[in-house]
Amino acid sequence: MILESFRSNFSFVDQNVRLFNDTISGNIAFGQKDKMPMDSIINAANVSNSIEFIEKLDNKFDSDIGEDGVTLSGGQRQRLSIARAIAKDSAILILDEATSALDSATEKLVQSAITKMQKGRTTIIIAHRLSTIQNADRIIVLKEGEIIEQGSHKDLIKASGEYAKLNQQQI
Repeated sequence: MILESFRSNFSFVDQNVRLFNDTISGNIAFGQKDKMPMDSIINAANVSNSIEFIEKLDNKFDSDIGEDGVTLSGGQRQRLSIARAIAKDSAILILDEATSALDSATEKLVQSAITKMQKGRTTIIIAHRLSTIQNADRIIVLKEGEIIEQGSHKDLIKASGEYAKLNQQQI
């Protein structure tokens, strides 16, 4: 019971999206399909920037997506994963390389969804793409398992350390 209570406070979005042979709404409401109101599912789709592609599907939210979301693109799958996290409405959000496998255009959509999703919750973002973390309150830079720098994007750029070097390489 304690572990279940603990887990209910976290939502996790991984770079390796796991979707199920179910409908769009079933994947968003994962584990809560019978309890979650359709309004919550639609809201999650809106915030995650999924609604646009969902509305184009023949059966919209009732569309089957196949095993592991085989009928969707990588970006669509990632946005559904984000929608699932939004629908869960946890206090703590963990994003592990959530934009790493996306092209630039899709990354912008996903980044916009992440920005909206972070409001009102603690968010831990693990990322190599610095564009994913530039708006974070605090960035912690690790090297070989050690914290070597921390601060805001602006402060870390001014410090001209490892973060600034990484930023320069990604521009």
